[in-house]
Amino acid sequence: MEPKDQKEGKSKPIEELEEQEEPISSGEELGEKEELASSESLHLELRSQREKNLRLLAEMENTRQRMQKEKHQTTQFAIENVILDFLGVLDNLENALSFAKQASVEVQNWAKGFEMILGQFKEILSNHDVTPFSSEGDRFDPHLHDVLEIEETEKHREEIIIHEFSCGYRCGDRILRPAKVKVAKKPSKEGEEPQVNEENKA
Repeated sequence: MEPKDQKEGKSKPIEELEEQEEPISSGEELGEKEELASSESLHLELRSQREKNLRLLAEMENTRQRMQKEKHQTTQFAIENVILDFLGVLDNLENALSFAKQASVEVQNWAKGFEMILGQFKEILSNHDVTPFSSEGDRFDPHLHDVLEIEETEKHREEIIIHEFSCGYRCGDRILRPAKVKVAKKPSKEGEEPQVNEENKA
């Protein structure tokens, strides 16, 4: 009696062999895959290069704006320094003109011409956004005022500015020159000892 395997045969059906065999890619399919991979690689490289160029352009624009801002600030500071030199001269001219009212008619006529010149100087300052500010009657502010004298008085509240020696000037939002002022102080009582901080007693 023949074994069952010999009767049926050891060979498997052709259909099963075909299913087990992996399909072999043709040369065209391999070429298409390589071309697709190459195209994707080129696209990624172009995208990366474009992003680098955009970052470089942004950095160049930021540098340009920063240099332009620094140049503007340097120019502005130079103008302010020149203006500061002129403010002292304007103060002297204003003080001199204030005494002209007490002089003769001829001197007063001369003073009118100098007053016009003074007005022209102030107009130029205004064109550069430089404006004076008054402080008399205001409370002392260390950012706005420079104290030249302190007067003990009961007529005014403490730290109130009772006299302005020269007005202050602003340039935009910044203080170009603080005002020189006299500040009121509450009179000290007789026999009153100056207060000493506990930290300074040791």
